[in-house]
Amino acid sequence: MLDHDTKQDYGSNPTAVRETDHYQKEYIQSFVEKWDELIDWDARADSEGQFFIDMLKARGKEKILDVATGTGFHSVQLLKAGFEVTSVDGNAEMLTKAFENARDRDQVLHTVHADWRWLNKDVHSKYDAIICLGNSFTHLFKERDRRRALAEFYAALRYDGILILDQRNYDAILDEGFSTKHKYYYCGDQVSAEPEHIDDGLARFKYQFPDGAQYNLNMYPLRKNYMQSLFKEVGFQKVKTYGDFKETYQDNEPDFFVHVAEKTYHAK
Repeated sequence: MLDHDTKQDYGSNPTAVRETDHYQKEYIQSFVEKWDELIDWDARADSEGQFFIDMLKARGKEKILDVATGTGFHSVQLLKAGFEVTSVDGNAEMLTKAFENARDRDQVLHTVHADWRWLNKDVHSKYDAIICLGNSFTHLFKERDRRRALAEFYAALRYDGILILDQRNYDAILDEGFSTKHKYYYCGDQVSAEPEHIDDGLARFKYQFPDGAQYNLNMYPLRKNYMQSLFKEVGFQKVKTYGDFKETYQDNEPDFFVHVAEKTYHAK
C-alpha cells in the first residue's frame, strides 16, 4: 500500500528523531517521485563507469542481491550487464518506482519487500554478492540494528560471497565540515543535498529541488574505521575500502567510501 502523504513528519524537534524505523515516514510518495532528479541516472552511470560491474565480474559473481534497491538504478545496471539480480527494499514506494523504472528500460525486476534486520525471513536463497549502495546503511541508528543487518547479509551469502556497501565520507563532514564535488552519486545538477545539522549521532540532510520542494533525511554518520571493524566483528575476513571508486586517496578527499567485505579468508 503506497503512502501518498505529501509532507514528512519529524515532530516538533527534527534533530531528536534518531530511530531506524523512521525512514518509512521519510520516503513519502512525493519524495520518491523526485528521487531520480537527485540521482540523474545518466550522469551517475557516467561517473561510476563499470566499477561495480567490473568488480563483480572479476570475482566471478553472477547471482546478486541488491538490498537497497531504491528507485532501481544499480539493479537495472546489473541486469543490463547480464547478472541475475534480486532487488530488495524496505520501502514499498521505492520498490514500486524501481519496478516502473526497470520496465521503462525494458528490464523486469524481481523484487522483495523486506527489512534488512530480518532479511532471511523473506529472502530464501544464497547469493554470490550483496550490494548495499546509495548511502543506505546510514539509516540504521542503533548498534544492534547494524550488527543484525550485517549478520543477515553474511548469512545470505555463499561461502565465498562478498558484500559491497557504500557510505558518505562522514569523517570529513564531522571533522572538517561539509563540502562536495557533486560528481558521484547525487548527480542531479539542479538539486542540492547538504547537511543542516551534524553531530556524532545524527546527520540531517536537506534536499532542495528546482520547483521549491524540500525534503529531509535523518541519518547516522558512520565513520570509516568503525565500519571496517564492524564487518570483521560480524565475520567478514577481509575488507578493502575505496574512495570515490579509487584505491588510493587521502581520507578527507572522497565524497563517498565503498567497502568490499569478503566472507572467505585468503591465505597469502
